[in-house]
Amino acid sequence: MASAEEHTILPRPSFDEPVKLLIVVSPYYSDIANGLLTGAKAELEAAGASYEVIEMPGALEIPTAIGISDRGSNFDGYVALGCVIRGETTHYETVCNDSSRALQLLGLQGLCIGNGILTVENKQQAEVRADPEGQNKGGGAAAAALHLIALARKWGRQSKGIGFKPFGQDTLMAGDTDGSNIA
Repeated sequence: MASAEEHTILPRPSFDEPVKLLIVVSPYYSDIANGLLTGAKAELEAAGASYEVIEMPGALEIPTAIGISDRGSNFDGYVALGCVIRGETTHYETVCNDSSRALQLLGLQGLCIGNGILTVENKQQAEVRADPEGQNKGGGAAAAALHLIALARKWGRQSKGIGFKPFGQDTLMAGDTDGSNIA
């Protein structure tokens, strides 16, 4: 049984400046969502972080909600919570793969997202994973977001000069090595 396994849990990061997260949860399976949400809130509160909670109809809408929120808000990170239980059709694979892929792509763009969308075979597996006194995957997703925020704050403010040069600094004249003789 997976709940009997031992796992390494990293120490909770600490922050010099306030941290604000958005928890995006799908209450499709409300009892599972409530367990995930309880665990996530407890982890964020223990870290001294503030948070807001919004609901989306299903797991597929969670990445879109995070993307919309990121363009119009000031959250440091996000916690995605939901549950997908295998059914009789291939819809399970679509929802699992597409929601996970979308969250990963948002993360690769620089968003700090803890993925707590459970993908399970049956309700019993979901209950064990969502239970804050059990595997506490909601708390784990919140912890992941906090660790990513800490990493982004450590390295995200430094510029390596990657990308395009500002207009007017993009052309070097013959014999110019540092761009100071721009025409």
